[in-house]
Amino acid sequence: MYKRILVPTDGSGPSRQALKAALELAGKFDSEVELFHVTPDQESYYGYQMGFNNIISQEEIEKNGEMALEVTLKDIDISGVRFSKKYISGQAASGILDEVRREFDLVVMGTVGHGALTGAILGSVTQRVLAQAQCPVLIVK
Repeated sequence: MYKRILVPTDGSGPSRQALKAALELAGKFDSEVELFHVTPDQESYYGYQMGFNNIISQEEIEKNGEMALEVTLKDIDISGVRFSKKYISGQAASGILDEVRREFDLVVMGTVGHGALTGAILGSVTQRVLAQAQCPVLIVK
């Protein structure tokens, strides 16, 4: 049913729960799982950090991407499942949606669940992916 499952992560607890759910589905459907992280690119960091006069190097950005993947994977058994991990630089929702277009059948994402009003005001990567993905999206709390 699901050949390829994408699991976007930010290294949070909900992302870890999403990975666990995806691995369980992958075991049932003999699916491939890709753990995916989008770390903000330099322009995004400069936009957020300009007031603090911090300059983030590309090496630091890449280290943050690898760290988010490793934190998500910590103590989670991925044996028996075809598994890959990948990170890119960019904007989170756009990067995830671009990756989904690479023939994924399912996206499994974690969410904290701030509620409808907060989400409507603040916006959210999860909401944008849910609205624009061309495949099913499973949200895990």
